[in-house]
Parts: sequence; structure tokens; C-alpha cells
Amino acid sequence: MSHHVVSRKLYFGIFAALMVLTVITVAVAFVDLGRLNDVVMLAIATLKAVLVILYFMHVKYSGKLTALTVVGGFMFFFIMIAMIMMDYIGRGFLG
Repeated sequence: MSHHVVSRKLYFGIFAALMVLTVITVAVAFVDLGRLNDVVMLAIATLKAVLVILYFMHVKYSGKLTALTVVGGFMFFFIMIAMIMMDYIGRGFLG
């Protein structure tokens, strides 16, 4: 099994991107976007998670089975989020 060597420049670039996204998340917290605040922050968090998974967990340079496992995990995650949102939206009609 060969290991892919990633340059430090790429790691620092990803780290800088994560820090910028964190600053954007904090800035969005102070701006009133209504219901979009949660959506924007979740989108940024998802982007940060994808960057960490791809580069710091080396999924980008792994085999197809690893990529399939990650995609399956994301699909399961989105199914769970959809079920939670259906429950959350459905509760508004009860009261």
C-alpha cells in the first residue's frame, strides 16, 4: 500500500480556508438573515466537514471503497436530517 504525500502548502491552504469559513460563520451569527441564518451556517459547516474529510482524513487519495463508505455515510446523514425536518415541520400543524 502506497501513501500519498501531501504538501504542507496544501495543508496550510486548507487550514486557512477552514479559518476563513469559521470567521464567516461567526460573522453570519451577528447578521439577522431570519431563517436563513441556520441554513447558511449549516452549509458552511458542511463545507468545512467535507474539506476535513477529503484532505485531513485523506479520503481524496484513498481507494474507491473508502469513497463509497463516505458517500454512504453522507447519504445516511441526509436521510436522518430529512426525517428530523419532516418531524419538525409536522409539529407546527399539531398546535
